[in-house]
Amino acid sequence: MRLFKKKYPKYLADELTMGQEFLIFAWEILKIVVISLVIIVPVRYFLIKPFYVKGASMEPNFHDYQYLIIDELTYRFNAPQRGDVVVFRYPVDPNQYFIKRVIGLPGEEVKIKNGLVTIINAQHPAGVVLNEPYLPFGLQTNHDLDVSLDAQHYFLMGDNRPNSLDSRIFGPVDGNHIIGRVLLRGWPIDKIGYLASHVDYNFD
Repeated sequence: MRLFKKKYPKYLADELTMGQEFLIFAWEILKIVVISLVIIVPVRYFLIKPFYVKGASMEPNFHDYQYLIIDELTYRFNAPQRGDVVVFRYPVDPNQYFIKRVIGLPGEEVKIKNGLVTIINAQHPAGVVLNEPYLPFGLQTNHDLDVSLDAQHYFLMGDNRPNSLDSRIFGPVDGNHIIGRVLLRGWPIDKIGYLASHVDYNFD
C-alpha cells in the first residue's frame, strides 16, 4: 500500500514558514528584553545611579553639568570614609540631592577656626589639623564653628568652601541620607575616568 503525502498549495507552505520564523524571532527578542531587564534594573536601581553635578560647590574637582556614576553598593557593607565624595539627600528637602565630601565621621568633633579644619577623635583627643590635598593651594575654610557628631551623623563640605551650602549651614547629615559615593565621571569626554575614594590625610 502506497502512502501519498497531502500536498498543500505552495503559498500556504510559505506562509507557515514565515509565521514560524516570526514567532522564533519574537521569542528571541522577548528573551533578550527579559534578560536585559533582569540585569539592568537591579544594577540601575540598587547598585549604581547616574547624577549630574549642579552648581559650583565642588569646584575645581567637579564642575556644573558633569555626569557622574554613583556606587550605591559599598555603603551597604562599609561606612563612608573621610575624603569620600558622596551624593546624599538634602536634609532640609529630601527630594533634592547634593554632592559633597565627607570631612567629619560619627563620634568626632569638627572645629573650624582661622580657616583651618581640626578633627578631634579617640585617636587624637588633642585634635589634629586636617590636611586637605584636594583643595586649591591657599584656600581656607570660612565660617568658624565647633560641632560634635553623634553615632549616626557625618559632617560634609564642598571643595569650593567660599561657595558651598553644606554642613556648616544645615548641620550634620544622617548616614541614612547618604545615597552612595562617586565612582566614575562619565562626562565630559576628556574627564572620563574612575574616581578614587581614598585620601591620604597623613593622620588616620
